[in-house]
Amino acid sequence: MSDSGGSSGYSATGEEHPSPAAGAVGREKKKEKTRLSRKSLILWHTHQNDAAAVRKLLNEDRSLVHARDYDNRTPLHVAAIHGWVDIAKCLLEHEADVNAQDRWKNTPLADAEGAKRLDVIELLKSYGGISYGPNGSHFEPKPVPPPLPNKCDWEIEPHELDFSNSVLIGKGSFGEIRKACWRGTPVAVKRILPKLSDDRLVIQDFRHEVNLLVKLRHPNIVQFLGAVTEKKPLMLITEYLRGGDLYQHLKEKGALSPSTAINFALDIARGIAYLHSEPNVIIHRDLKPRNILLVNSSADHLKVGDFGLSKLIKVQHSHDVYKMTGETGSYRYMAPEVFNHWKYDKKVDVFSFAMILYQMLEGDPPMSNYEPHEAARYVAEGHRPIFRAKDFIPELRE
Repeated sequence: MSDSGGSSGYSATGEEHPSPAAGAVGREKKKEKTRLSRKSLILWHTHQNDAAAVRKLLNEDRSLVHARDYDNRTPLHVAAIHGWVDIAKCLLEHEADVNAQDRWKNTPLADAEGAKRLDVIELLKSYGGISYGPNGSHFEPKPVPPPLPNKCDWEIEPHELDFSNSVLIGKGSFGEIRKACWRGTPVAVKRILPKLSDDRLVIQDFRHEVNLLVKLRHPNIVQFLGAVTEKKPLMLITEYLRGGDLYQHLKEKGALSPSTAINFALDIARGIAYLHSEPNVIIHRDLKPRNILLVNSSADHLKVGDFGLSKLIKVQHSHDVYKMTGETGSYRYMAPEVFNHWKYDKKVDVFSFAMILYQMLEGDPPMSNYEPHEAARYVAEGHRPIFRAKDFIPELRE
């Protein structure tokens, strides 16, 4: 989805001539907009390990070293987690705050230690980095206590949400998702239908999703911001991603170039790998293009969203399988063991991921000549979609 905000300038036709004061305001707004987008750029280039682009941005505007994302994370946090030494050095040379704290009070060093990035750990310590933070890095596999009893950090008062210019993003059987505003920030709000606010199963599923989301922190997972659980309607608030979903993107673009498809696939894979980290494994169970979101209209970064059907399991042995609900999720992307009501594990997400990759390379959904339920049955019988596109290398096809 793209914003349709008003322009801060005037048309080039010369039909309107702003006063000097109005022109100054317009220029200031334009500068502010550019500055904000550059903050996003430096975070993105850091995430991509593009040291040259980061250095260029910093040479143009040193203040970008202090850019922050939704989680209050700086470029140095991002470099520390990924282990990008060259970028971390560049940021520190441009006077990055080595002990900046993110939303969870973690420093870059705390994240580097959690991710075991030894070279970055050494570098940060040489600049006076301190390791502290109550939560540690999100890479640490330690169990997280159930969050619901202690809601003070994320319970949102309904009056803080501004729906005056809200836009409908999506609709389901239990509610709707709207773009709204929270403390001046665009957010996505999943709102449970009032008539279902007393339905025991709906409330249970809603709390389950909140319980999962509040624990997740990763660049390729949609970020949970808060929830309304004590007043009706029940609402779940996440970051708003301007690029819309992958389903719509593929509908408009068709087959993606192999390089774009691979970059998209890597983002999705990073998100899934994080969910699948043992011992507390989260099986998404409904991976499909509609649940993969594009960060912006440039479509250069993806995040996995919608955890309404996800399941948290505590892994004892890596080859364990579990008895879980069959036929859960969307038939066209469903693994055979789910369709057949067999025991299954996190590999069902890998199957769905493969189907999404197929669609990105081919342009059409897998088994597009079958109805969704028939497609799932056909796949459960051992059939697989056939790759027809000619423009990618044999190694990738294999």
